[in-house]
Amino acid sequence: MAAVLPLPVAPRSEAGPWRRAWRRLKRRRGALVGLAVVLLFIAMALLAPWLGLQDPVATSWSAIRKAPSAGHWFGTDEIGRDVLSRVVWGTRASLLAGLVSVSISLLLGVPIGLAAGFLGGFADALISRITDAFLACPFLILAIALAAFLGPSLSNAMIAIGVSATPIFVRLARAQVLNVKVEDYIEAARAVGNPPLRIALRHVLPNITPPVIVQATLAIASAVIAEASLSFLGLGQQPPAPSWGSMLNTAKNYVDSAPWMAIWPGVSIFLLVLSFNLLGDGLRDALDPRQR
Repeated sequence: MAAVLPLPVAPRSEAGPWRRAWRRLKRRRGALVGLAVVLLFIAMALLAPWLGLQDPVATSWSAIRKAPSAGHWFGTDEIGRDVLSRVVWGTRASLLAGLVSVSISLLLGVPIGLAAGFLGGFADALISRITDAFLACPFLILAIALAAFLGPSLSNAMIAIGVSATPIFVRLARAQVLNVKVEDYIEAARAVGNPPLRIALRHVLPNITPPVIVQATLAIASAVIAEASLSFLGLGQQPPAPSWGSMLNTAKNYVDSAPWMAIWPGVSIFLLVLSFNLLGDGLRDALDPRQR
């Protein structure tokens, strides 16, 4: 009787690109620390109403510029408001400004850069020249000008920051598209009759996503600094709503007598920006296809 041969076992499929990227990211301690701190700030912003903190806008004339104590861990400000509560609630303004403004930049910049790189010719030249004109103006100066034109508010500040950062994403997306559209699989997609729009959305766009994600993470850090700068100048979050930038603006008058008013919002800005930069650097390495 003939022996029955076992059926061949299909080889196990390799892990997907995002799973491989996550494994590479886990090997970078700096990126993990940055991710942990970012998640901590996000949790603070989301859970602020349930943390049992004092009212961030409640004043107390008997507790003006009190040093940190058991009743006020971070001290109080010039009209007796709890600094800890204002720092925690101010996290919402900074994170909201970072996420919303970068989302605006992505929604505007990536499609424009994709069109410029994919179409080429006159469209590419026109978009590139307009982008160069915007990039000739420093990012923060352009954001201040737009915020002053739109009017002082957090919403207008987010729009100003998002529009000001858009040229960066236009240039990045265009450069990545120029690299991708000459690959063999793009030529194969054209050869089998795929329309240009399908090629751009199904084959080009997914392959330029990793560097765009990295740039978006780094751009959030810049947006946090920009929002604090606009609030410091009175063009962002308006008092009495808490904002790290407006807190620093008030604290500059009391640095000698009440340094804690400036220390805590300044440390918060430093930690959040540093964490996003560490996370962005880790993502750059993890999403690089040349990494093994």
